Amino acid sequence: MSEPAFADPPKRVLSPYHRFSREEWAKLRADTPLTLNLEDLRRLQSLHEPISLEEVIAIYLPLSRLLALYVAATQGLFKATQRFLGAEDGKMPYIIGVAGSVAVGKSTTARVLKALLSRWPNTPKVELVTTDGFLKPRATLIRENLMDRKGFPESYDGSALIRFLSDVKAGERNVLAPVYSHLTYDIVPGEHIVIDRPDILIVEGLNVLLPNRLSRGDKEIPFVSDFFDFSIFLDADDALLEKWYVARFMTLRETVFRDERSYFRQFADLSDEEAEATARSIWRRINLVNLHENILPTRPRASLLLTKGPSHRIEQVALRKL
Repeated sequence: MSEPAFADPPKRVLSPYHRFSREEWAKLRADTPLTLNLEDLRRLQSLHEPISLEEVIAIYLPLSRLLALYVAATQGLFKATQRFLGAEDGKMPYIIGVAGSVAVGKSTTARVLKALLSRWPNTPKVELVTTDGFLKPRATLIRENLMDRKGFPESYDGSALIRFLSDVKAGERNVLAPVYSHLTYDIVPGEHIVIDRPDILIVEGLNVLLPNRLSRGDKEIPFVSDFFDFSIFLDADDALLEKWYVARFMTLRETVFRDERSYFRQFADLSDEEAEATARSIWRRINLVNLHENILPTRPRASLLLTKGPSHRIEQVALRKL
């Protein structure tokens, strides 16, 4: 009699993430109250980054609940460490990084999170900075022939960003962050945001999860993400990102581009066909290249992945296992 044949056991899919459908994630809201209304959302959302109250309830309330738990645990650990070291009372801000492509909706996500987290009793002071402020001035980018590489790692003053984050994480008072103007497409001279020991700091930018180049010799060079306690990566298909970028460009052509101070005033009087062709060219020559060379490779480093569908609606959530 021949031996019975046994089927091979199914292979387990190994992943560092817990994965959730939209519906599964929404259930994790529990009894977290909704503290935003429609008027709040209108103020928080960015151009062509629509967000509904239903999206806040399904995605951002569970996320704010999770982050409130993480922050409370980190605050407790910090106090225990201070007692162990016999150190004086201090304050270590919890830093959250928000990364992803141009046009994916990072700005709206960061602002909604700021609004929700500031309503939790243990984190009343929440601040937000974008890495746009740490871009090199336009004159420098022109001199270094980097205007078509704006948003790529080499277009930022990485040392200034590291110093800023290091000071904030150390609990320094009144740390200054530069201000960037999307109207003039440049750093605003002499203008700063003051970050004064917040409970939470949200840092939003294209390449915030990107490692620095390895140093030569024994010199230690920290990564921006070394200062993060939690990080979020917003994701979407390339075709959707291009569609959203083009739609935003076409709307700006009718609004902000018409301001005489706008760097993009040159595009305001293009025909619809010329404007769309210009937008697609910019997307494919610059933003798409940056996405695949620098941004997407950092996706696996995030604590949380939020994947969007066609209407900017988050369809899948992946949370890194502890």
